[in-house]
Amino acid sequence: MTDDGDFDLPRGVALAWGVAASPQRGPKREMSVERIVDAAVEIADSEGLSAVSMAAVAAKLGYTPMSLYRYVSAKEDLILLMQEEATGLPSDEARSAGQWRDGIRALYREQVALYLTHPWLLDIPITGAPTTPNSAAWMDAGLHALADTPLPASERLAVVLLVTGHARWAGIVFAAYARIERERGADSDAVARSEDAVFRHLITADAFPDLRAAIDAGVFLDETDPFAFILELSLDGVAAHIDALATDVSVPLASAPWPESDDADIADDRRYREARRGVRQAEKALRTARTAMRVAAREARARRPRGSAAQ
Repeated sequence: MTDDGDFDLPRGVALAWGVAASPQRGPKREMSVERIVDAAVEIADSEGLSAVSMAAVAAKLGYTPMSLYRYVSAKEDLILLMQEEATGLPSDEARSAGQWRDGIRALYREQVALYLTHPWLLDIPITGAPTTPNSAAWMDAGLHALADTPLPASERLAVVLLVTGHARWAGIVFAAYARIERERGADSDAVARSEDAVFRHLITADAFPDLRAAIDAGVFLDETDPFAFILELSLDGVAAHIDALATDVSVPLASAPWPESDDADIADDRRYREARRGVRQAEKALRTARTAMRVAAREARARRPRGSAAQ
């Protein structure tokens, strides 16, 4: 594979695979793509992704921004290489687990740990399937864990996507709470108690009856990991499907094309956006009116003498 072969690879992807041509001219040999990426990752780890710029990386290395452009020609390429570096490779545990479920669990834990170590990874938008060596290695490890199952290739990939989705969502929440704990100088229990108190103050049974019941049941003070629970529940479903395939039982599964917005073709129309905004405002007014009705009904019952019947 070459950068100028059959495929016109983007510069960042070619750099990640090590098939991009080296710059003909540039600063001293101390400069390299690897050093640039390492410096950018250090900035992101300490200050966040928004702090990363070609100028900031150049200043950290003691060079001019133009010197960096000889090696990494665009910030988008730099972010792709940062993602590749921070993601690294899955552990041997994930590939050597005896049971498919153990391998999948190991991959899930390792991906969540990556997001906690490098939370800025969550700020990088998903723009398509992974096209770098390390991200491909993670997909390969997931497919390897499922290699001995009767799942067809498309369903193995679907399970891998299920796990990476769980890990990303868990990473978003866990990384956010870790940041809150640092900012407040409080442990997780203190943060949970504070948030529970806010919910109890704002959420009323009249406006949100089921949510208030959950709050009263202590759902926001529960120390169990909801993401681990839903992962195991999801894997139970995969296991049941595998068992059905192994016994040659017909398992009809719902299938659908990639989802698309019903109004994607007119989303930029001004009059349509205004009408949609009006609908949202009307829905909000309806929710407020229903809350007021529930309050009025409760107060009306409270005013009625006990034991009185409707006339």
